[in-house]
Amino acid sequence: MHKAILAVLAATGLAALGVAPAEAVGTRYPFCLQGDEYPGLSYCTFTSYEQCQATASGRFLYCIANPYYVGESEPPPSAYRPLRGRALPPAPGPGRY
Repeated sequence: MHKAILAVLAATGLAALGVAPAEAVGTRYPFCLQGDEYPGLSYCTFTSYEQCQATASGRFLYCIANPYYVGESEPPPSAYRPLRGRALPPAPGPGRY
């Protein structure tokens, strides 16, 4: 019985690894379509307001700015920073590891 429970827990843990984090959904584009066909922020795939308007044209849809869009950001700073007054060690050259 214990082995069956452990097997189920292990399978559930492995399945959870493949789930995308909630913050990654709907944050990639600055404009969203809204209306009866697309409730909430379910269709945020437009890079410009004009592009969104062209898709909404002739339908009962409208465009809004995505409140979760953060724009282009710089990569996070390096985790390793030397102490003040100290230099980084030299990078290994070709053939050196």
